[in-house]
Amino acid sequence: MAENSGIEWTTHTFNPWIGCTKVSPACDHCYAEAWDARFGGERWGPHAPRTRTKSWRGPVKWNREAEGAVERPRVFCASLADVFDNHRSIDPVWRSDLWALVRQTPNLDWLLLTKRPQNIERYLPADWGQGYANVWLGTTIENQEEFDRRAHHLTAIPAAVRFLSMEPLLEPVDLRGAEGLDWIIAGGESGSSFRPADPDWFRRLRDQCAAAGRAFLFKQWGGANQSEIKALGRALDGVVHDGYPVPRRVEAV
Repeated sequence: MAENSGIEWTTHTFNPWIGCTKVSPACDHCYAEAWDARFGGERWGPHAPRTRTKSWRGPVKWNREAEGAVERPRVFCASLADVFDNHRSIDPVWRSDLWALVRQTPNLDWLLLTKRPQNIERYLPADWGQGYANVWLGTTIENQEEFDRRAHHLTAIPAAVRFLSMEPLLEPVDLRGAEGLDWIIAGGESGSSFRPADPDWFRRLRDQCAAAGRAFLFKQWGGANQSEIKALGRALDGVVHDGYPVPRRVEAV
């Protein structure tokens, strides 16, 4: 599973394997689980095996095409799994191969987003040091409880960029107490059962980011389908927020 992406904050998506288990309210209406069900995959849940994908050449091609490019392509890994999932069916060789692929593609910035930041340190490669120059680490935050539970695990790990994906945002969140965050992505929920978001929740994040000097990207309003969401646009109080972070300087891969 490797493709160009319509997600506003990334260039490509790459899935080294597929499958996951729901762990918090953000997972209630999981698009990836619904996608898997349409194709009869049955790779969701604690007893379902994850399956490795076959299309691993995409990032190598993107890396070659990005040689000398002004803007570095971003790769979201993984949209149909969690690379820090500790499920027993995930062969350690898969992660070794993934880290080798990351090292092989220095012209790409890899965005590793997880709902399990407590597992990050366990699965980092031995040569991680202060981080890979082309890896951004992120965690999903949908409410204050998950911020309080997850954010400190993320900020404890050295990385070129640390970010939060606050989509779907389900309540207002106070970002205090988690210094070391570089980027906040926020958005409403999509799908027929979407839970509406209060615009003030996004305003609060925007203002907190401005006060702390963090990059802020407002991805979307919520809606039942993509046509409805696109019609609403991406402006928050008349402004489209497309902020991106400046990575810290770390040792080259």
